[in-house]
Amino acid sequence: MLAPHAVRVEQSRGRRYPEPPHPYRNDYQRDRDRVIHARAFRRLEDKTQVFTGRFSDHFRNRLTHTLEVSQISRTIAGQLHLNTDLVEVLALVHDIGHPPFGHAGEHALDEAMRMQGLSFDHNLHALRIVEDFELRYAAFRGLNLTFEVREGIIKHSRDYDGSTHPELAEYLLGKLPPIEAQLIDLTDEVAYNTADLDDGHEAHILTVEQIRESVPVFDRYFREVQQLYPDAIEKLQFSEALRRVLNRFVTDLITNTGRRIAESGVQSLEDVRSYPERLAAFSPEVDEERRQAKQFLYRNLYYSEELVARKEHGEEVVLGLFAHWLAHPEDLPRTYQEKAEQEPLARVICDYIAGMTDHFILDQHKRFRG
Repeated sequence: MLAPHAVRVEQSRGRRYPEPPHPYRNDYQRDRDRVIHARAFRRLEDKTQVFTGRFSDHFRNRLTHTLEVSQISRTIAGQLHLNTDLVEVLALVHDIGHPPFGHAGEHALDEAMRMQGLSFDHNLHALRIVEDFELRYAAFRGLNLTFEVREGIIKHSRDYDGSTHPELAEYLLGKLPPIEAQLIDLTDEVAYNTADLDDGHEAHILTVEQIRESVPVFDRYFREVQQLYPDAIEKLQFSEALRRVLNRFVTDLITNTGRRIAESGVQSLEDVRSYPERLAAFSPEVDEERRQAKQFLYRNLYYSEELVARKEHGEEVVLGLFAHWLAHPEDLPRTYQEKAEQEPLARVICDYIAGMTDHFILDQHKRFRG
């Protein structure tokens, strides 16, 4: 049932370290299971998506967001006759490289690294996790994932220049990733745009009136829901409208990507890789609706007064601990001290901080910074 341009597991470029086939799981299913059982995956439960765990037990964290992206991605891939096993593992692993405190933590970590002449990129850090940091197998370091999964980790959301990243040369940087990987960046945005409206409303930071005024697609569906369920409480009307927004984004991504594939004439995975642009995309109309929702969230939620202080505190914690360990590497755990003998100290500190959960980094900050 796979489309001719879909990735076929039997044509995989394989693993870095060859392994015998499993009797009842294909290689992408095995990769999915390896990601799910990874320590870095479990730590996503205590990493900020937008709200820290101290706000409410009901708000999304990195782990629940990841599961939502996985569900949306599998649905879309199935309708497009793509490889759903590959799409699933790419969705599950797409945020595994994020540090604590969400984008505030990522910004602070990159700032600290740039002062050392380096940088932090959560996609590249995710690759380091699955290639090196996870220790579960006696035969090799890392998870020994297939080429297509490792490629998708770094290329699902951006294209890297081989001249500035020669260490990534094996990942076909001059070619586009498969459509399975192209989908992930878009389904990620579908998930967080709708979920963040939900959590922002639940947190009483965003009002229904605000959202209706600035997000026309939501207002259109809210009016429709009011006519269908005039006696329902506002919370249920809100949920019904938001569910319709999510459905519109998903349906459009299916139909528009399918149309673009048909019009492109691609007949193979190599055609997809060589095509001038990514084929997974929203229609212009829905892309504008997506942009409006995203802009509204940036103005009214991500940089809201209620969240700014927490973001600034998160950045201070990351920068403070980075500076402390740079000045006092003897305070690092023994294994990281040993790693610093082979790698730049700043990179080792960055790796250590990026792997932390919100609670653990706050404990470390209290211990070393008071």
